Amino acid sequence: MDIETFEASLTRSEPPRGLTPALCGVWHALRGSWDAAHDAVQSDDPACSWVHAALHREEGDLGNAGYWYRLARRPIGRGEMAAEYRAIAAELLERGAD
Repeated sequence: MDIETFEASLTRSEPPRGLTPALCGVWHALRGSWDAAHDAVQSDDPACSWVHAALHREEGDLGNAGYWYRLARRPIGRGEMAAEYRAIAAELLERGAD
């Protein structure tokens, strides 16, 4: 799947089949479903930790977000949340990572 297909799927009521947990979390986050996004990224893999970090940044819990960014080995996100989520999705889709 490419980023254009991923973004087009945001109009659907359910995420596409076969998304990794991290991409499923991004999908829900971009649709404004914070709880569903958070539930999707409970795995301890780096991709889920990255999404988890962004979710806590969006929530305003910057201490918790910092913890998850460190686990993901990523810099703390800046700027608009939707842009960060889209950047995460684009990278994960490009590298085929979970």
